[in-house]
Amino acid sequence: MAKIAINIATGSLQKDEVIVGIDLGTSNSLVAIIHPETGKPVALKEHDTEGKPSSSLVPSVIHFLDSGDVIVGTEAKKYLVSKPLQTIFSAKRLMGKSFTDVKDHRDQYSFKIINDNKESLVKVQVGEKFYSPVDFGALILKELKKRAEHILKTPVNKAVITVPAYFNDAQRQGTRDAGKLAGLDVLRIINEPTAASLAYGIGLHKNENKTIAVYDLGGGTFDISILRITDGVFEVLSTNGDTYLGGDDMDMAIVRYWQSQLHISNETLHENKVLAQSLRLQAEEAKKILSTQQAFKTKIEAGELTLSKEIFNELIKPLVTKTIDCCSKALKDAMLSKGEIESVVLVGGSTRVPLVKEMVSEFFGKPVNDSMHPDEVVALGAAIQADILAGNNREVLLLDITPLSLGIETSGGLMDVLIPRNSKIPSGAARQYTTQIDGQANMRISVYQGERDLVKDNRKLAEFNLTGIPGMPAGLAKVEVKFIINADGILKVSAKELRSGVAQEIEIKPQYGITDEEVEKMLMDSVTHAKEDIALRALTEAKTEGEQLLKTTERFLQKNADHLLPEELTNTAAAMQALQLSVTMDDKDLIHQKIEELNKISRPYAERIMDNAIANAMKGKTIG
Repeated sequence: MAKIAINIATGSLQKDEVIVGIDLGTSNSLVAIIHPETGKPVALKEHDTEGKPSSSLVPSVIHFLDSGDVIVGTEAKKYLVSKPLQTIFSAKRLMGKSFTDVKDHRDQYSFKIINDNKESLVKVQVGEKFYSPVDFGALILKELKKRAEHILKTPVNKAVITVPAYFNDAQRQGTRDAGKLAGLDVLRIINEPTAASLAYGIGLHKNENKTIAVYDLGGGTFDISILRITDGVFEVLSTNGDTYLGGDDMDMAIVRYWQSQLHISNETLHENKVLAQSLRLQAEEAKKILSTQQAFKTKIEAGELTLSKEIFNELIKPLVTKTIDCCSKALKDAMLSKGEIESVVLVGGSTRVPLVKEMVSEFFGKPVNDSMHPDEVVALGAAIQADILAGNNREVLLLDITPLSLGIETSGGLMDVLIPRNSKIPSGAARQYTTQIDGQANMRISVYQGERDLVKDNRKLAEFNLTGIPGMPAGLAKVEVKFIINADGILKVSAKELRSGVAQEIEIKPQYGITDEEVEKMLMDSVTHAKEDIALRALTEAKTEGEQLLKTTERFLQKNADHLLPEELTNTAAAMQALQLSVTMDDKDLIHQKIEELNKISRPYAERIMDNAIANAMKGKTIG
């Protein structure tokens, strides 16, 4: 087993800069800071012409104008109905997801999600261009950065960004990439429940010991976290939830109800994006009104829409029950009873719904704590966390963190991050890789430290070869690369082929000596070159995807050419030629377009051949 021991130096932080806290939400996003005079967290608000503060919330909506310009926020919301294909909403729900992950929820979106059945990040087509969830996150963050700079009259380059506790590595990395693309040095990605409890003032004093539940129901995600706070140290005992459950689903339940009332089919909604968006927006309005009133009534072109509070509660009860089931699981995982929870904190705009408050209070057997603005509480907590990172609050203990990301080189010279910077120490991560060539017996593992997307721009820490991999077809070998950083910041890297158990014993001398200045320079470079880095990464990934599809299609044709119609063969050859040509050009959108065209041509006959193969295999067999 190859083991590399490396001392990871700690990074320093200038204290005279503004570090903002950002809540990147499904429905709304906002920025908060610690007020320099009061020392209290405040959400940043624009002021109107009369000097009155407006809302702190920026709707997480992006509109692509015909001119090619992009608008974000309240102005973009105006186009939700009139230009649904060019207006993106609830993008956070797509973060870190592939098409396979979201295909069952496609009808919730009015924009075009590309059906590529791939495990890579989902793609959205707007006009002739293709975007990833990271691109959308970056556009929202860029708007928040601009807004903060306008209000504070100072550059804003450093931020703490919150994510649901339930977010996996891909979703966290996507959020981090979005921040980088927006020109922000993301100092820490923190869990929303931790941020919320900080905002409520829980855990800010060293002598405080408390066990709390943070129930966070937002527009697109639900989280329940059980936290134990002991002498200023936050420990997440358990977390549960659903990254596909939130206020958006309440809206969709209302839409489905109105569909049945007005006899509108799913096909009609799928084809008529304007009608789909109108119904969704009216459902959102009904949800808000029914939180304070008994009935909702309005008219749209398709007919009259009515909804009583009683029916609304019936429609959403299954969704709220799902959240309560998650609460039960979280308690079980934490090995605690309801009675041991001292405080239940509510977070997220969807907790304004009375039925939610009632059912949560009933489940935990105590009144809920919703005294703070549910939309602002997470951003306020992120601002407190930013203040702690700036060294202004010594009361709360922060565990040591890695100052720079750690990863390995993958195809195309890309950096694949296993442990993102600012991960808590001790920390560990493992990921599986595979061979690219038939019969490949060796795999080179190159370990890098840094924030750039191409390894050539990062610092190489070590390299070793895993040899003796048994001869297998490309893609069959499974090599697990494991990174572990111990409490002293020493990194150990190991590699093992899982099918055969082959592991390599190679000792590599530790490398020391990365200075604070070098850490700062690497961070600055990653921000300065963020745009070109991410563009280059997207282009490299598109080229790799295109080349893989060409190889796969070629292999498929060699085996199944006899089963294809002459016209299918001609069209496939033309599409392959077009894709081959696009891969030689530096145009990511063109490559995605040609990939989509080849997929469109090959999907029908690939499915037909697969169906026939299954039918033949089943002949003469009985199931019992």
